[in-house]
This record gives sequence, C-alpha cells and structure tokens, in this order.
Amino acid sequence: MYKHYILCLMSICLFISLSYCKRLQNVLVLIGDDAGFESPVYNNNICKTPNLMKLAERSVIFKQAYTSVSSCSPSRSAILSGLPQHQNGMYGLHHSVHHFNSFDKVQSLPLLLQKAGIRTGIIGKKHVGPEYVYPFDFSQTEENHSILQIGRNITYMKNYLRQFLNSNDTRPFFMYIGFHDPHRCGATHPEYGSFCEKFGNGEPGMGSIVDWQPVHYKPDDVIVPYFVQDTPIARADIAAQYTTISRLDQGIGLMIKELELAGVLDDTLIIYSSDNGIPFPNGRTNLFDAGMAEPMLISSPYNTQRWAQQSDAMVSLVDIVPTVLEWFGLHYPDYKLNKQPVKLTGKSLLPILSEEPTNGWDHVYASHDLHEVTMYYPMRVLRNRQFKLIHNLNYKMPFPIDQDFYLSPTFQDILTRTRHKENLNWTKSLKTYYYRTQWELYDILNDPQELNNLAYNKQYLDVIKSLKIELNQWQNVTADPWICAPNGVLEASGTYKSHPSCLPLDNDTDEEDDELINRYTVHIN
Repeated sequence: MYKHYILCLMSICLFISLSYCKRLQNVLVLIGDDAGFESPVYNNNICKTPNLMKLAERSVIFKQAYTSVSSCSPSRSAILSGLPQHQNGMYGLHHSVHHFNSFDKVQSLPLLLQKAGIRTGIIGKKHVGPEYVYPFDFSQTEENHSILQIGRNITYMKNYLRQFLNSNDTRPFFMYIGFHDPHRCGATHPEYGSFCEKFGNGEPGMGSIVDWQPVHYKPDDVIVPYFVQDTPIARADIAAQYTTISRLDQGIGLMIKELELAGVLDDTLIIYSSDNGIPFPNGRTNLFDAGMAEPMLISSPYNTQRWAQQSDAMVSLVDIVPTVLEWFGLHYPDYKLNKQPVKLTGKSLLPILSEEPTNGWDHVYASHDLHEVTMYYPMRVLRNRQFKLIHNLNYKMPFPIDQDFYLSPTFQDILTRTRHKENLNWTKSLKTYYYRTQWELYDILNDPQELNNLAYNKQYLDVIKSLKIELNQWQNVTADPWICAPNGVLEASGTYKSHPSCLPLDNDTDEEDDELINRYTVHIN
C-alpha cells in the first residue's frame, strides 16, 4: 500500500512537472515601427520611456543589435523567417502597388510553430505575405482592421491581447505584436501630424485612446542625432516623434501588464526591438549605422542573474528565429528554396541571456534591394567591430527617397535650404547623400559617424579585400541572386549548371572590381 502511494505520488509529481515545463514555453515579441534609441535605456534622458526602462530592468540590454535590412516588409520577413530578404524573396514593401511577397516554400517561424503545436498570434502591423507562408492562429492586423486602430490605439490592441490570453487554449503560445508607432503618417493621415502624434490625444476631431496619456516635448529640449541636421524644423519633427515613442512605450507597458494579469509573465520570453532605423536622413532605407542599428531587449524569466546587464555581442534580427526555436526545443528543417539549400545564418541568443560571450558574435551582415517598388538601390553590407563595408550595386543612380520621408518636415527643410543655398547644419550635402561610390569602407572605431570613406585608400587595400571575400562567402551561403552585380551576370543553369559563374560585363566599372569578379567564388547551384 505504501509503495503504491509513493508510486502514485511520483506519477502525480512527474505529471505536474511535465505540465509545468510545457507551460513555461511562451514568447512575446514586441516590434516598434521605425523606432530607434529614443529612451533612457540607451542614454537619451529627454524622451521618457518608463515602461521600456522597467522591461530593461528584467532584460539583457543589447548595445550592438542590427537589422538585416532597412525597410519595413523586408525586415519583418527576416524577423519571421530568419532569412535575409534576398533569400526569402520579400525584396520590398508588401502592400499596394509594391506587392512583394516571400517565396511560397519559405518555412517561416509561425508556420513551424503551428506544425509543432504551439499556439500563434499576431496583433498589429503584419505587412508580410503570402498568408500561407506567414499563418497565425489568432490574427488581428491591418488586413482586417484600420492600421491606425490596430497599430496605434494601444487600448484596442490591449483588448485583443486579453482576448488571446483569456481563451481556454492551454498550449504554449507565441505572440507577435507589431506597433505602428513611431512610423510617420504625414503621407497618409497628415491631419494627425507628421508622426500621428495627435491621433487619439482627445483634441477635437482627433479621437481618444483611453490608456494613452500624451507626453509632449519642446523642440529646444530634444536630442538631435548626429545624422540629422540641427535646425528648428528638424527639432520640431523629432519632438513629434518623441510623442509617438511615448505612446509606443505606454503600449508596451499595457501588453506586459496583460501577461501579468493572465499569470504568464514569469513564464514568457519577451523580445523587444524595431524593424529598421528611424525615418530621418541616413536612417530607414539606408545601411549606415543610423539605418541598421536597433534597440533590443530580451527578458528571460529563468536568467535573472543577467537582468539589467548590457551585452556587447553583435546580434541581428535574423537571430530571433533560432532563438525562439531553441526556446521551444525545436529544430529548423532541411529544405530548399529555388533548388538552393536553406541554412539559417542567425544564431540563438539564449546563451547570451545566461552569460556574456568571450568570443565570437563579432560581425553582422545586411542586404537591401528596394523599399517602394520605384526605389531600386541594392546594397550588401558586412560590419564587424572595427570596420563596415558597404557595396552599393546601383551606385551610378541617385539614392532614392521614399514618399513618407519626402513629405517630412525634415527632408523638406533640407530641400528648401539647399535650393536657397542656406547652411544645412548637417554633416552632408544633398548631393553627397544622393550620389555614393560603389564601395564604402568606414573605420567605425575612429569614425563612428561614417564620414570618411576609406574604400579607395591604398592603405586599406588588404582590409577591403578581406572583407569583400567574407561578404562574398555570406552571399553564397544565402543564395544571393545579386552575387555578381554590378560587374557580372550570374549564370547557373544550362551550360553552367554544374559550375555557376559570374561572367564579366565589361560595363565600365572600376578595373579592380573587374578583376575581383573573376576571383569571386560562386557555389550557388
């Protein structure tokens, strides 16, 4: 009888233990829209973000996190697939005439989690497709709501999260929340201000968001980033941005409070970041650090010893997929896209939540092809701790400007001052912003503002050759269709099926690059 009692007790304990382990596998991903480092977490003490500060107190604070592409839909596709945009097929924006989609056979994170029995949900901005590549069990997005309501009305979003958490589904969950703040809205809803900072503020005609307490800032008080001109108009634009950052911050606080109310906060991995750089000069659509560098906070309930600590590991948004897969104990499948084997180049960040790495984590890659469909400006980037190499493939054309940024007070200020030959109070001129060389090399340690291009300095010949080879290797691993551009054409079928090759175009590019094209190895087949 006693033995039977012990066995029963052990069985009950084992069942409780297994059930508990299964329950401790939730993930909440919070993504800002064009958000940057406007927070005391990252030493901006003017823009108040008390909820991000609270999250940072229970997180590892990543100081060197980067997007893999500086454009909305391509970046979100990389976040949700773990593949750079040139590999997953989302070359530009998903909506309207742009109409980009990922390849049909991409094995995205929500798809893999669904197959594994993990409950998936998305609230807010999705901006990727097709649906069967990025399916979610619970979906409240711009596809079935106004983007203003589902992306900026934090009360509206909170209520949907509560509905998701209060369901009778006891499976572990993955919830992705895409805020639309602090994205510009002057091109679509100018009545709400350049950043929709007036939307829901309670003023006549602006509507009201119950849980939002607007925070206003004086232009004279804001911190002007080094890559933005310091003028009264730009300062006022930044002040408006700060107001929507505060709405994003209050929304983050609401979402985390819902986890607490549902009793799952201490069972949930929380990841906060943004999709790309802020919508200012050198920022979004650029692959300078202003367009690549991202905030990132990751909170694990099991690694409290690392809470509030900073990490210098160089990490990428493509690391999110392997991180979540490891959290759920899942493996990435073996498969092919366009007859090319698919391999994740990102790595799980979970080990960093336990201990700061002493080696490795010292470089990231990025690629960019389009934003809007008319904005073809492909770039490939390798950044390590000292140097950044940028390859501008369409360098003979002026750098394109997107519709949102063109109408912004900041860019209009640059245009007006340039036309009237006035001082820009900027580190660049409009001409140098538009026209770039094929290669850019920056010594980030000594030139963090990326102002002195060393690519054509003979003293750095060995450095740039080494970085070009590394960049080429990454392009091979990720099956980059642009691997031969702009000097050559990739031939990988017919006669060249067994030995893919970059065939030179003799198109009047630099002699050094014509020679380099013959040295590049192409393993794509």
